[in-house]
Amino acid sequence: MTEDPTPPARPRPSEAARAAAAQRAEAVRAAAAQRAEAVRAAAAQRAEAVRVASAHPVEAVRTAAANHPPKPDRLGDPTTSVSVWNAANGLTMMRIALVPLFVYLLLQDGGHDPVWRAYAWAAFAVASISDRFDGMLARRHGLVTDFGKLVDPIADKALMGAALIGLSALGDLPWWVTGVVLFREIGITVMRFWVIKRGVIPASRGGKLKTMLQGTAIGMYVLVMTGPLATFRAWMMALAVIATVVTGIDYVVKALRGGTPAAAAAEGESDGGIAAVPADMGRTE
Repeated sequence: MTEDPTPPARPRPSEAARAAAAQRAEAVRAAAAQRAEAVRAAAAQRAEAVRVASAHPVEAVRTAAANHPPKPDRLGDPTTSVSVWNAANGLTMMRIALVPLFVYLLLQDGGHDPVWRAYAWAAFAVASISDRFDGMLARRHGLVTDFGKLVDPIADKALMGAALIGLSALGDLPWWVTGVVLFREIGITVMRFWVIKRGVIPASRGGKLKTMLQGTAIGMYVLVMTGPLATFRAWMMALAVIATVVTGIDYVVKALRGGTPAAAAAEGESDGGIAAVPADMGRTE
């Protein structure tokens, strides 16, 4: 008997099998379309980000900083990138420790002994000079911490407040001068909290001049002076008060208008401000 060489016909797939294959093909096509759409959307977002960054570079930096906030520093926390136990914070703490020493020296023997006043001036000078270096050291060597940004302005205001109040208590400086300066410094520091919440930190153009005049005038009042030197220091204090008021008004006006975002590097002032935001110790006020 001769065998039929024709192979048997394959069974035709059922309707259910065809439907399942069609569903799988449709799922693959839909997934590919979704991936392509995601790639196009990501590319469009990157292009828009580049366009915005090119048009508004400062705004782009501020937005990036807000979207990627640094981890807070904690005392003794080994997981933080920068330890709070560093040289910059050490200088700040030394400045705080010098405040009670300065007051003690200033008030010795009734507060009018030239020798003790010279010692008090030395303590004031060391504290003021250290303020010039702690922020610079922190920025240049990557030692900026939230702890330092909080404590630095406290040290600045404590030293200035102690000197002004002490000099007024001794009768060497009118109380209204102390009141004007402290009202401005405390008021602007408090206002910084409100401004920071809005993400805007306007820089004061005369901040550094104001700090220099204040430090020089207060230092001269700490020393016992008579004659032309006493007259000269009175004029220095007058200039310091004027600069204090003018820069304070300038800051308030900028804050109420929304201000101009300023990078921390452009705001370096030795008297400090609450440095919260952009990572810098010592801000212009």
